[in-house]
Formats: sequence, C-alpha cells, structure tokens
Amino acid sequence: MNKNNNIEINETTDYGRFKFLHGNRNVNKNHVQRLKNSMTKNYLHTVITVNENYEVIDGQHRLTACSELGLPVKYVMLENYGLKEVQTFNAMTSNWTTGQYLDSYCTKGYQDYIDYKRFKLKYNLSHRENILLLCSPDIRTHEEKFKNGSFEIINYKKACYYGDELSKVAEFYKGYNRRYFVRAIYFLLNKSEFSMDEFLQKLTFQRTALVDCVNRDSYLSLIEEIYNYKRRMKINLKY
Repeated sequence: MNKNNNIEINETTDYGRFKFLHGNRNVNKNHVQRLKNSMTKNYLHTVITVNENYEVIDGQHRLTACSELGLPVKYVMLENYGLKEVQTFNAMTSNWTTGQYLDSYCTKGYQDYIDYKRFKLKYNLSHRENILLLCSPDIRTHEEKFKNGSFEIINYKKACYYGDELSKVAEFYKGYNRRYFVRAIYFLLNKSEFSMDEFLQKLTFQRTALVDCVNRDSYLSLIEEIYNYKRRMKINLKY
C-alpha cells in the first residue's frame, strides 16, 4: 500500500471484489485484447478508480485485461463517485458515442431515453434528426441534454406523425431518411400549403424524380418542382 496526497493506492489479485457500475458502457473485447497484447510485452502499472462499493469508475478495460492475464491490479477508492464521474473520466480519454449514452440511460430506466430508442428503431433516422422530430430545431441544446441525462421528449405523438409521413416516401426514394431530406419534409409538414397525399400522388407519376441533394434548400426546390407537376396553380414551397 502506498500513500500519495492522502489517497491510498492499493494492489490486489482478488478480482472478484470489483464490480462494473450499472449504466457504464459495455466492455469492448477488441480494446481488452489490445491491452493484453501490450501488457504481455511490457506491463506498466496503471491505477484504476473505484468507489466505496468497489464499482469501477475508471479502468474497467484494464481490470478485465489484468484479470485475464493474472496480473495484479492497482486501485484507488474515491467515495460517492458514480455514473456522472464515469462519463467524465471516459470523456477525457475517448468520447462516448450516442449509442453508449443511450444504452447507459436506458439501463438506468430513464423513460425519455427508452422512448427515444423505440423511436429510433422504428424510423431508422440519425441522432440529430431524431432530436429534430422528437424535440425542436434547437438540436444543439437537446444534444447536450442527451449527454448529461436531462433529455426530455417534447411531443412523441407528433414526432411519430413526422416519422410516419417520411416513411411513406420510402417506396419512391431510398434516401427518405437522409439528413437534409428529413429536414425538408419537416419544414414542409409545417406549411399549410403542402399536402403529403398530393406529393405522394405526384411521385406515382415521377418515380425516379427524387434524387440525393446536398442541402435542405436543394431538396425543397426539387420537391416543389415535383409537387407542381401538371398543377394549374403553382405553389411556392421554399419559403
């Protein structure tokens, strides 16, 4: 046992005393194997962090590698540390992915994250487009809330309406879930002049008309052209 700045550094091969924190991201087997290969060549002692319940706050991959190789584990104990500190530690090394945040908060039973996951699986949209439909165009603010655990869905029923309308286009356009197309349709569904039924009808006569575009405005121009096909009263859908 060593003591440094009043923090005790302990060492053990009793791996069974350690537990993985409920809600932490899953162990990456490939990362563990890379650590094992490195440790086999040159084992450098590193210290993992646990809380008073021996739940691993930082170092679950190193712990796994050491246990599989039978190497001693050095650890420090910091009381009252939990999931927030886990995320902070991990952010300093490698950022969590959206999926890891989602799985973490779903595991903790956060209902808005469970509903988000259900919506994501149903409509197969990207993270930012999910937030757009579930919350609001203020995507950046909701992204930060998504990471810190305070994410709230504003209107799930209306988001499903958007998702259902988008899905109707899949028959005519395989890129129906592309970022800028989603944003174009979101914009149009909030315009009284636009009718999705009329748009779909026009697509039955122009099945190859929808193509990939580089931004939302380009999609709006293309959709307007399709929408006004053989229409006596042309409608401006871009503004």
